[in-house]
Amino acid sequence: MTASTAQDLQPAAAELDRASLQRLRDLDPEGKNHVVERVLQAFDTSLQRLLPQGEQAFAACDRETLRHVVHTLKSSSASVGALELSRLCGDIENSLREYGIEGLGAPWAALQYEGSRVAHAVQSLLGRAKAGGA
Repeated sequence: MTASTAQDLQPAAAELDRASLQRLRDLDPEGKNHVVERVLQAFDTSLQRLLPQGEQAFAACDRETLRHVVHTLKSSSASVGALELSRLCGDIENSLREYGIEGLGAPWAALQYEGSRVAHAVQSLLGRAKAGGA
């Protein structure tokens, strides 16, 4: 990723925190190792796998699988700047520990919605990076 491409990786929307993305950029300032793109691609792949897995677990009232999904997404979301998604995951994880799956319909729907918004933002950033020659 060149310096100009690094600038192209500004968030498409408020779904991703600029400071979090900057911390990733700082790991590879010249972009030679494509750290930002690699991290975003790995996150996108994980998100595309975990959201449906969580939906299945929620529908089946599989508390442990759902807890695993939100726990995994919580930290990875924070690392790419999807702070609202990370917060929602943490809230659901805490509720699962204390109360189980009952009553999580609205929070789970909010997580699914935010997950789709984040996925769109990440895919937009990745598309812009590829178009810029990264």
